[in-house]
Amino acid sequence: MSEMDDRFAGVSSRSDKHNPRLDEEIEHEIQGMLKSGRATRSEEFREVEPVAEGEPDPAGSPNSTLIGGVPVGMTEDAVVARAELARWLVRADFPADGPALVEAAQDHRAPDAVVAELERLPEGETYERIGDVARALGYPTET
Repeated sequence: MSEMDDRFAGVSSRSDKHNPRLDEEIEHEIQGMLKSGRATRSEEFREVEPVAEGEPDPAGSPNSTLIGGVPVGMTEDAVVARAELARWLVRADFPADGPALVEAAQDHRAPDAVVAELERLPEGETYERIGDVARALGYPTET
């Protein structure tokens, strides 16, 4: 049995849905794909077809490093900042005011930078969704 590094915080490297023997069997089946960094199927018809010549690639944007591009009216930095805020605040945390969002982020073990950003929220306002939080912090949003 090989030891795999945990790529996601808080995730066990072994499944609790089935037994260790089945875990090892599944791990063995995907070793080729993990080592090669690409699909290892022998039947070509099972592979995902590439984008046709002349068709736009939906996964990339030539003007952006973000996959899928940036929404109109936003900057890459604003997209990244809003995504980081959304990563640590869930739907159940809303509606809430600034101090409640700071507390929720701390409960979700958000990094200090995210908590500090949420502490900048103006007092006395209630936020319904992450977009409201981003606007209150001065980030541009979609138009």
